[in-house]
Amino acid sequence: MNLPGNGIRTRMRTAAALALLPLLALTACGSGDVAPAGAGAPVSSAPADDPVADVRTVDSVAALLPAEVRSAGTLRVGSSVGSPPSAYHPNGQDKPPVGQDIDMADAVAKVLGVKLERQDASFETILPALGSGKYDFGTGNFGVTTERLKTIDFVTYINDGQGFAVKTGNTTLTTQVSDLTQLCGLTIGTGAGTTFEKTLTAQKGVCAAAGKKPYEVKVFAETGAVTTALQQGRIDVVMSTVNGLRHQAAQPAAHTTFLGEYHRLDVGFAFKKGSPLTAALQAAVNELIKNGTYARILKKWGTTASAIDTSQINPAEHT
Repeated sequence: MNLPGNGIRTRMRTAAALALLPLLALTACGSGDVAPAGAGAPVSSAPADDPVADVRTVDSVAALLPAEVRSAGTLRVGSSVGSPPSAYHPNGQDKPPVGQDIDMADAVAKVLGVKLERQDASFETILPALGSGKYDFGTGNFGVTTERLKTIDFVTYINDGQGFAVKTGNTTLTTQVSDLTQLCGLTIGTGAGTTFEKTLTAQKGVCAAAGKKPYEVKVFAETGAVTTALQQGRIDVVMSTVNGLRHQAAQPAAHTTFLGEYHRLDVGFAFKKGSPLTAALQAAVNELIKNGTYARILKKWGTTASAIDTSQINPAEHT
């Protein structure tokens, strides 16, 4: 039987736990930051700086768009919204998304003189939808991999990567993961449809080859579920983006410890194979790099260490 006081305390604990969930969210993405801007502040808030506000159309870059796109004046973007610093809903789902991916896409659109029709979509659905023409391009911190390059074109705008994190205080794994055999016997959580899932699945035999107990991979479809499982002890380690894990580890309420980079990946806007839009968006990103807007966006989101010197179309995967 619950006494009234117990019920009140239970509701208070439940409310506190729900308030913590945004701090525990991870970006389910396909790639990999240094201490984020505003480290220590709740991740549900957003930096006040607006580096996109002063971006203007550059006619020579806009001219690279197909005539029908210039005439329509819009581009449809499928946007995976997860958690800082890439893309997230500040202060609740009823707010428009913010983040590095959001600012970068908005700035590119302004250089091109077009409006974005943004549609929130789950990470794993965006790349398949590009081929059907549902979106003109996609954002979701998509890492450029050899496998993806077979069916997807990319225009790069940052260099991120794969990394690992554990619950603070967990002594099962305390050093940077440079070899997956360090994970043997552990349970690893990651996002569905990501490069992390593919890497872990493809390399699962390394433990048996080393005469060790295999690691187990648990895949989660919903943002935040991975880290919730970590805090509850249902998994031992998280594999996600370098930038996302660093950002999260800087939030005291998240109680996670970043274990370093494992593999770097270029990250880009994604297009269907053979898209006529790639040259224009590449030129737009390079314009942002040249005029300083790019650096301001990365500084805003604490990802300056992930900057690239120039945007590329379909670069080879880092080895």
